[in-house]
Amino acid sequence: MRNVNALGVEKVYIVDPHRTLSDDWQELREQKTLSKTSVSAVKWTFVKRFDSTADCFDHLEKMGFTSLVTSPHVKGKKSIFLDEGDYTIYPKLAVWFGNETRGISDLAVARSEMCVSIPMFGMIESLNFGTSSGIMLYEITKQRRAYQSEYKWRNKRGTREEPLPTVITPDHVAP
Repeated sequence: MRNVNALGVEKVYIVDPHRTLSDDWQELREQKTLSKTSVSAVKWTFVKRFDSTADCFDHLEKMGFTSLVTSPHVKGKKSIFLDEGDYTIYPKLAVWFGNETRGISDLAVARSEMCVSIPMFGMIESLNFGTSSGIMLYEITKQRRAYQSEYKWRNKRGTREEPLPTVITPDHVAP
């Protein structure tokens, strides 16, 4: 939740077939255990729960989202390393992260555009959820902010005379 909020992600969708989470976003925002572990990020991030992966994909596809899955392993789809992707070409992008124990589901892989992995060089080929989501979302956000900084509209239909800042520096902070 903290990574999502810190990197400006708009929404979090959670597949929860056991219904351990509430369907009511307001109730989630007020849940002390979630608020504490997320350092209150859950209060500022929209969260929606789905009963199944298929239900979530149906919703995302209806809303015009392109999905990509994350996995350290090739899953039979177009597979790329994180830094090889251009994440600015998708106006609406949904990034799927698997369960730390079981990974990403076969259904999520089948319904996604591609599989993205973080290059790793050690003996262990996995990262915990917080670390992998932070790395993935940072790269995607960095690319999308640079694109928005340079271009006025999607599809590069006109550059800005002066690019927008992509980071906030001390000289951009109001006194």
